[in-house]
Amino acid sequence: MFRLAAKMDARSKLLDAALSVIRHKGYSASTVDELCAAAGVTKGAFFHHFKSKDALGVAAADHWSETTSALFAEAAYHRHADPLDRVLAYVDFRKSLIAGGVPDFTCLVGTMVQETYETAPGIRDACDRSISGHAATLVADIEAAMAERGMVATGWTAQSLALHTQAVLQGAFILAKAKGGAEVAKDSVDHLRRYIELLFGRVPAA
Repeated sequence: MFRLAAKMDARSKLLDAALSVIRHKGYSASTVDELCAAAGVTKGAFFHHFKSKDALGVAAADHWSETTSALFAEAAYHRHADPLDRVLAYVDFRKSLIAGGVPDFTCLVGTMVQETYETAPGIRDACDRSISGHAATLVADIEAAMAERGMVATGWTAQSLALHTQAVLQGAFILAKAKGGAEVAKDSVDHLRRYIELLFGRVPAA
């Protein structure tokens, strides 16, 4: 039992280390040695749990999804009675997470997929599961907001709007990396909020 627990603990340490190291350095620049050092485990332990760095990348994307899902599931934006208010409060919540240094608020799967979408299809697919799976959590509220307002969408769906929110957020993270700070990302999220309000016929606050 003790040996099994130790192995599981090493795997968890490696996954947590991957979340930090890859967000700081990018996937390609992060080496197995660095990941092991950050996790405080041996290279032997690494290859006991993961056949390759790419295998760790896939597992790290899934670990990211599990970790962030818990955060969003417990967030206060779910408590609003009006589904549109829930969607807008979700956007506000995303803005509130843009704090600290750029690696602290940017997205692991967004970082990895930009580097690996052609070269590591397993990682690409894991990142897609993460981003698309998170977007899917917004669909019910968007659909309910449309229904309450009697909206008949032309050229878009609740699903496409949910994915668009993620496109804006990932683009905001890229701008933050390019400009070296959080403010441009926050501005992009503010634009997203105004866009959604206008789309649903609500006048944005000044």
